[in-house]
Amino acid sequence: MSKKIIGIIGGSGLYEMEGLQDVEQVAVETPFGSPSDFLVRGRIDGVEVLFLPRHGRGHRIAPSFVNFRANIFALKKLGVEWIIGVSAVGSMKETIHPGNIVIPDQFIDRTSGRPNTFFHDGIVVHVSMADPVCPDLSELLFRAATEVGASVRKGGTYLCIEGPQFSTRAESKLYRTWGVDVLGMTNIPEAKLA
Repeated sequence: MSKKIIGIIGGSGLYEMEGLQDVEQVAVETPFGSPSDFLVRGRIDGVEVLFLPRHGRGHRIAPSFVNFRANIFALKKLGVEWIIGVSAVGSMKETIHPGNIVIPDQFIDRTSGRPNTFFHDGIVVHVSMADPVCPDLSELLFRAATEVGASVRKGGTYLCIEGPQFSTRAESKLYRTWGVDVLGMTNIPEAKLA
């Protein structure tokens, strides 16, 4: 498998990446405005990586106001082929504990009003979301996490709420009946745009 340029979108608490070599900050403008922050380009073990803190450094952008289209467009403009979106989430299962890693393979969108397509102004495109996660990348992430001893689960459903409020007890109870594994505020519309 050839080496791909990897984009990493850091969520709450992940505002920079350690271990990058040959680091440079890159400013990118897009037709959708500016991304959340400068992108940081570097290398890890010879693999080119572009890092972007989703909420900006210092967590200054709330989930509803992240410019998701600009973020994804900027990564793609710089040649990224694989995107890893890291998010702090809440567990909806007794078996998923704080610090566990879940690599979801499905999403439920409970957001409202977030632009979730690049196609507009007379262009209509229908994109399948049946399998929204790359199985090859999921497997690589799973193996890497396992090799370093992380508690990791491959597969699961990520339900994305609008935020910034957390769900009510009644909503959480409903989401559990849907079989949701984790609850977050940011991986949609990222998964739809990527």
